[in-house]
Amino acid sequence: MRRTSRKKRSTLANRAIAASAALILGGGGLVAVNVYASAGEGPSGSSPPTRTQNAGSQLSTIDCPEAVNGLPEVPDEARGEVDRELAAMDTQITDAYRQFADRKEQIARDPGLAENAVLGPLRSKRTASLDRIGIAIGRAGERPAGLESLAGCSLRADDSRGGNGGGRGDGNGGRGDGGGQDDGQGQDPGQNQGQDGGQDPGGQDPGQGQDPGQGEDPGQDQGQGGNGPVAADFVDIQSVQPNVDRPRQRRGASRGTFTTDCGRNENGKFNPDNVIVAPGVSNGAHHMHDYIGNQANDAFASDDDLANGATTCRNQGDRSTYYWPVLRLQNGQDENDVDADGGGRDQNVGEIQTPSQVTLKFVGSPVGRVTAMPRFLRIITGDAKAFTNGDANANASWSCTGFEDRQLTDKYPICPEGSQVVRTFAFQNCWDGQNTDSANHRTHVAFAQENGRCPNGFRAVPQLVQRIVYDVPPGPGFAVDSFPEQLHKPITDHGDFINVFDDRLMNKLVRCINDGRRCR
Repeated sequence: MRRTSRKKRSTLANRAIAASAALILGGGGLVAVNVYASAGEGPSGSSPPTRTQNAGSQLSTIDCPEAVNGLPEVPDEARGEVDRELAAMDTQITDAYRQFADRKEQIARDPGLAENAVLGPLRSKRTASLDRIGIAIGRAGERPAGLESLAGCSLRADDSRGGNGGGRGDGNGGRGDGGGQDDGQGQDPGQNQGQDGGQDPGGQDPGQGQDPGQGEDPGQDQGQGGNGPVAADFVDIQSVQPNVDRPRQRRGASRGTFTTDCGRNENGKFNPDNVIVAPGVSNGAHHMHDYIGNQANDAFASDDDLANGATTCRNQGDRSTYYWPVLRLQNGQDENDVDADGGGRDQNVGEIQTPSQVTLKFVGSPVGRVTAMPRFLRIITGDAKAFTNGDANANASWSCTGFEDRQLTDKYPICPEGSQVVRTFAFQNCWDGQNTDSANHRTHVAFAQENGRCPNGFRAVPQLVQRIVYDVPPGPGFAVDSFPEQLHKPITDHGDFINVFDDRLMNKLVRCINDGRRCR
């Protein structure tokens, strides 16, 4: 592939997304067809309410309940089959979105077409998949009841018409701050978990809205692929008020840092798989990932494959895999994947950008010592479907060099000349002490609570914080890859990590952090 290198929320919620930066600082008239207009209106795991489309707004995407969130604990014996069915359901949504996008104008004229051509067939396919999931779980335990309630989907409008670009609180164990370390020293006592659920009590923060200078109708389809992003997804970083709280130091904190250098994907390892969420399924992500570290990572990689894989990390004791959605310039240029899965076939188009810098830093706990991560621990931070799921698990943040005291979660930054775009991912820093993964790939790890301590039953582990920098032209002409129906929204940004440190290097990492040293 060719690659180039080129409102105010609560104090707690602002700290939640902002503290990651502290590590770095020193049409209209449609009748009701099960449509709703805001990601916050339909709780994940239930069908959104039927709403009449607002006059003048446009249906933009398909919204389905996140099936994995409605499942009980999945027995280990059933997990492979369940994961494959969940991946198939993602493909069903992708296919339905294509049907919707191809017929959007017809649906605007004839809303009944949405049910007959898109939503009805999708519901039937999802019902069949959910039934197979129930059977698979039932073979190893009690078959869950009520899964059919997760089958129904809706059409919805793009609600990114201005609004807040800042932080948001936690739903139930998804969000966290950036590890709370001030340049490798003081720790953030908040460690986030904003219990306000991310709801804005009213009004918009005048410093956080969309860039008034864009002058485009944010309801129109934008982007090279025709499905986003829109002008309202961008904000001039200079119009955003600083929102990073410098963390306080606490007695007993583990203040050290360990940095591992694994390159910037200069060798161009890409694929649209996700071995964590969709093992054994090609194109399980429906978007392209950058990979650094372990070079054996694809949909079919086993733990043994990863343990024996080559690594781009300078220290060969780190064979971990670090991956995230690629960032593309929306410049009309085709990539080599323009006709491939995860690329153009999934409406991810434009020129893939190689980061100008990638920093992988592990930091400690604000209240005590950390313990070693288990080998093959899997962690996902952020939510690839946050546009439709809601923001409970959205915790990647965006900023610009020179302005990293201003962090955004649901806007892309427009950086001034000479400044570069920055993506920051803070990974969960508490582990349940038993499992390297869980059925929803989240509940075996958690973010520390507001007081900096891990939830009951969890123990503190080193927290991975990734900082990825891009040299792209100033302006709104870029986007991350996403599932097609997620419309390339910045809030869908996310990162994935599998720990494949050898025991010796992991123990060195833990000692370094607990002793308050800065190591590589």
